[in-house]
Amino acid sequence: MKKIVLLLSITIMVCNCGTSQSVSSNSKKAIPDVSDFANTISSEHLKDMLYTFASNEFEGRRTGEPGQKKAINFIKDHYVTMGIPSPIADGDYFQEIPEAFFGGKAKASENVLAYIKGSEKPDEVLIISAHLDHEGVKKGEVYNGADDDGSGTVAILEIAKAFKAAVDKGLRPKRSILFLHVTGEELGLYGSKYYADVDPVFPLENTVANLNIDMIGRIDAKHETTPNYVYLIGSNKLSTELHDISEAVNKKYSNMELDYTYNEDNDPNRFYYRSDHYNFAKNNIPVIFYFNGTHADYHKPTDTPDKIEYDLLAKRAQLIFYTAWEIVNRDERIKLD
Repeated sequence: MKKIVLLLSITIMVCNCGTSQSVSSNSKKAIPDVSDFANTISSEHLKDMLYTFASNEFEGRRTGEPGQKKAINFIKDHYVTMGIPSPIADGDYFQEIPEAFFGGKAKASENVLAYIKGSEKPDEVLIISAHLDHEGVKKGEVYNGADDDGSGTVAILEIAKAFKAAVDKGLRPKRSILFLHVTGEELGLYGSKYYADVDPVFPLENTVANLNIDMIGRIDAKHETTPNYVYLIGSNKLSTELHDISEAVNKKYSNMELDYTYNEDNDPNRFYYRSDHYNFAKNNIPVIFYFNGTHADYHKPTDTPDKIEYDLLAKRAQLIFYTAWEIVNRDERIKLD
């Protein structure tokens, strides 16, 4: 009888030890938090990229010119390095736009497209956009366009990197994300118009929203003493739900001042109609346009990378990432009003 009791006791101890180790092992396996991925967006990476993208070597990135060709290859190379594919064809990241489309304003040019396929609703697509072009060279002076829109270009690359980090950890977004770098914005929103009106790689009816980034690296005169801000334009014009999501995400993660001054219907600047989001908004796709406002170097050769507020650029890019994360991972797609 004693032998049986002793054997039972040993058996129970072994079972308990095994259970304890299993629980302990599982408890050590932490589930990644969305902030882990947002924090991969760094001011150092943004600065390194922008000092190249907005350098004299890129000759102001005028649409159709050699500097713009350097810019699209710079963007493509980053996606190739990150392992983020193109939705066009294997290795082909360029949506080619013929010279005739520009009506004599530019030579043939290209949009750059990369995407992450969704896990549950891959046919529903969020587009995150920024324009890659600028003013080129005028009277021997290079218009580097560090803020306009080098800041938006490098921000998208960092946002894409953050989503790829999530994918690599097994957290693929439910919906697909298209990272869209458009050309010809300074000439009249040509690149986004071509995508929306001529060759939407993903059907517009399946496009759930557009987050457009155009100048988010500087501080305007109004906010010199309160720089923790960003202007939002268009967030409530087509979808109150998108506006509410944006507000809630900011309150939870970023706590920035969301300034809606330029969102007013009677805004004399008419910024709602002046950047690439408008070509999606006119097709009833909900949009948010992220913007830091104008400054003394706007559309001048003095818009250089040494004047960018890189910590603020990173924080704004993180806010956009958090907003995109919520849009692509929620159960229902955003509703139009």
